[in-house]
Amino acid sequence: MSTFAQRFDLDLPLVQAPMAGSTTPALVATVSNAGALGSFGAGYTAPEGIVERAAEIRALTSRPFALNLMVLPDEFMPDTAAIARARTLLDALMEREGLAVRTRLPERWAPRFSDQFAALCEARPAAASFAFGLLETAQVRQLKQHDIGVIGTATTPTEAVAWAQRGADAVCVQGAEAGGHRGGIDGSASAPMIGLFALIPCARRALDQAGFRIPLIAAGGIMDGAGMHAAEALGAEASQLGTAFLTCPESAAADAWKRDLVVATSTHVVTIRSVSGRAARGLRNRYVEAMESGVDELPGYPFLNALTAPLRRAAAATGRGDLMSEWCGQGVPLTRTLPAAALVRALSDEYRRGA
Repeated sequence: MSTFAQRFDLDLPLVQAPMAGSTTPALVATVSNAGALGSFGAGYTAPEGIVERAAEIRALTSRPFALNLMVLPDEFMPDTAAIARARTLLDALMEREGLAVRTRLPERWAPRFSDQFAALCEARPAAASFAFGLLETAQVRQLKQHDIGVIGTATTPTEAVAWAQRGADAVCVQGAEAGGHRGGIDGSASAPMIGLFALIPCARRALDQAGFRIPLIAAGGIMDGAGMHAAEALGAEASQLGTAFLTCPESAAADAWKRDLVVATSTHVVTIRSVSGRAARGLRNRYVEAMESGVDELPGYPFLNALTAPLRRAAAATGRGDLMSEWCGQGVPLTRTLPAAALVRALSDEYRRGA
């Protein structure tokens, strides 16, 4: 058994990806109860909500679980001209599509990270994972004082080493095949897109050369036990699966989104910046095509993410998956519509048959 699995008392070296907006306490607890590591994506959650969600998870499981945050500045400097252009484009699109909502300027563009971090420390999950940026060394020490394992997200070997230097206990290496937001430090349009099976050994070598023997968690396109074994053969100690859990009944993904996932092909999956202002992987749908010509003039994250929120909520409520952010990874054709516990059992059976 890997050191990562031993630390978190896992029967299976599997992490359920912390998909903000799609994970629920029920999903997290069910996965943890099944012997894997459930993770709640709290990046969009207000500080008080983080404590509440952790309490809900603990009411459903006594096993370890993780919380995830996006490392962002506490304050943002908006590009007012870009925001105005985005509002014009989005409002026109919603009018054309018959949605009775319009954009608005939020009170805050995103929750204050320092307050979210304090709430996470109060919640004291077994592990905390982070995307979009590096923690300060003092923050890593603070988490460890609370006996919270620290997992950083990296999309390049250099980012993996940077997390190790900050004191992370493990690094989740996210390949280009992964669904949802690119979780690495460099979120620009020009950031490299390294495939997972090249990234794992390259990150392992970079870490070894820098003197770090911390575990790697493989993320991106893995949908079954065979994929988990392949990742381990290349140097990972565990695998993180997200798309595989989106169609579970415990997932909060909208019904229209789930329906689109089960009929999608790999060629439908593209890199998208027109939803949140940050590169993410998901289905090329009507929204993506409508915004394609103006994407270079749109504001970055979190400004665009906040502006598109009313549209995404209205689309979900009216069954318009084609106007939502239908995040998913390259392995989406391998999606299985199973309850979370049954999916973990299936993954465990496949993994053990390959052992």
